[in-house]
Amino acid sequence: MSTFIGFSTVNRNKNFVLVDDDLIKQDLLNAFNIRQGELVGRPGYGTLIWNYLFENQTAELEAAIYREVQRIIGGDPRLYLTNLYMYPQENGIRLQLELQTVATTSPQILSIFFNETSRSASYS
Repeated sequence: MSTFIGFSTVNRNKNFVLVDDDLIKQDLLNAFNIRQGELVGRPGYGTLIWNYLFENQTAELEAAIYREVQRIIGGDPRLYLTNLYMYPQENGIRLQLELQTVATTSPQILSIFFNETSRSASYS
């Protein structure tokens, strides 16, 4: 089994080291919080989901969001998307992701809320 080690200062005071699932979750949240094209030198990094928040919920929009989530997760070789559920909410969109990591055989369920008001994605 491989161990993934990284660093994050988000909501941390002293221990900045993240390992395995915590690191993977933070990296995924980073990708969802950055609009595509905003990261200098990496124009393909980030997501287009922020462009979809104010659109009417149609089958085409849901398909576009699904493709975008698949693209983001496909960019991380540590993750595999098994299921995705979308729930429109008053101030944004909630995505419930069923993910499997390369280090485990059982899927995890993560719920990510894209908040229109704060313009941020967070786990809930």
